Amino acid sequence: MTAVRPPAVELVSAGLFAVIGLRFGWSPDLPAWVWFAAAGLLLAVIDLRERLLPNRILLPAGIGAAVLLVLAAALDDAWPALLRAVLAAGACFVVLLVMALLAPAGLGMGDVKLAALLGLMLGWLGWPAVLLGLFLGFLLQAVIGLALLAVRRAGRRTELPFGPALLLGSLVAALLSGGWAVG
Repeated sequence: MTAVRPPAVELVSAGLFAVIGLRFGWSPDLPAWVWFAAAGLLLAVIDLRERLLPNRILLPAGIGAAVLLVLAAALDDAWPALLRAVLAAGACFVVLLVMALLAPAGLGMGDVKLAALLGLMLGWLGWPAVLLGLFLGFLLQAVIGLALLAVRRAGRRTELPFGPALLLGSLVAALLSGGWAVG
């Protein structure tokens, strides 16, 4: 007899897609955000379980998001938003790369590559969204780390997955940046 696991990932996926649909509506960039949410959820689950953000998911996630944003730019004549998204992807990549090189024990290269994807998506919304998303990701990671230290579930040298905090911070920033399609 096999154990039946609760459908947590499925329920989170359904809720996440519903919220994204309410935020972006039937806009040309909705497919990119749904793609990003699906890839982000998969990356978060893997990072929580394995402490790894695999290239075999990061690369298709980034390419898919870029293609969908190019399509959105073409449909909505939003070429400045696309340029800003590409610049933000590069900027986020470089910032986290420098941090990873300065403190290799603190950040992995998967986190650096994830930052490029986050920069791409948040850059589409604007520079304030990029800054807010990164800030919230770092803040959330700090709060989680401090909480785990307080309840003695982690020590000062415990490695915590950073991807889920970055992804959640980016999601919150995306939801807070701009108006909602429904509401």
